[in-house]
Amino acid sequence: METTKFKTTIKCSGCVAKATPFLNEALGEDNWEVDYNNPSKVLTVLGEKNTAKVIEAVEKAGYKAEAL
Repeated sequence: METTKFKTTIKCSGCVAKATPFLNEALGEDNWEVDYNNPSKVLTVLGEKNTAKVIEAVEKAGYKAEAL
């Protein structure tokens, strides 16, 4: 399955918990993960090619994202 990666401002497990409802609604459960140990705080999305949809979901949660 194809993946898309985004640099985000999601920086800790608490941030992931806050963003989870928004990302699950837009992308589906188990279709994304955030590596907040990576300096770029990389969000990896499985199967979603609509980058605007992903960025919108992250922004609704109160964070920023840009495609890598």
